Amino acid sequence: MPNRTNALGQPIGFALTEWTPCPMPPRTDMQGVTCRLEPLNGDRHADDLFAAFGEDADNRLWTYMAIGPFAHRDAFKAWVDSVCEGDDPLFYAIIDLATSRAVGFASYMRIDPVQGVIEVGSIVFAPALQRTTAATEAMYLMMKRVFAELGYRRYEWKCDDLNAASRAAARRYGFVFEGVFRQAVVYKNRNRDTAWFAITDRDWPAIDAAFTAWLAPANRDHAGRQIKSLAAFMPL
Repeated sequence: MPNRTNALGQPIGFALTEWTPCPMPPRTDMQGVTCRLEPLNGDRHADDLFAAFGEDADNRLWTYMAIGPFAHRDAFKAWVDSVCEGDDPLFYAIIDLATSRAVGFASYMRIDPVQGVIEVGSIVFAPALQRTTAATEAMYLMMKRVFAELGYRRYEWKCDDLNAASRAAARRYGFVFEGVFRQAVVYKNRNRDTAWFAITDRDWPAIDAAFTAWLAPANRDHAGRQIKSLAAFMPL
């Protein structure tokens, strides 16, 4: 099997004779075409996020989250302030470039630079972000940083096994289902079976090409709608 290297010049796949630990994710922006990810900050983002999440009248955004719902702005701001300076999890606000407002957040978590493994989690998309190009591009920007910029070996997605929407999203983004850890977590007074998904550095080149083709102007009609779905570009 020919050797390939990641962004740091380290071999990917099975050859790890020269493996060295990866850097920690930086607290810097990730710029896309439809969105920008900024390190989460209470003063900059809490008001926009609280207003955007308030459009979810039934509080369904928080069903499978260990946190929330937040009835009051001050409680939400206090939570943002409590997590925004941490390095693990490391939270980013998702900014819709069309409105310049924060409409969601996500984080890197369980960061293991020595093993080159990192998880994406604590993902909350306001109704205004759901099912948009920006939502998909935000997830692409996060995985692109992990593989192309930082050289990690493995990128994980974990969710409640009952969360059908999260399971479908993981598959759509190119994550491979690896199994269910039964009664892995207790939250909101119940057991949670956790479904595990992952992308490895061996998977990344084909997934990167799929996202690039899906986001390309050639795959948009005059109204900006996709011509081909992301699934159409994904490897089988």
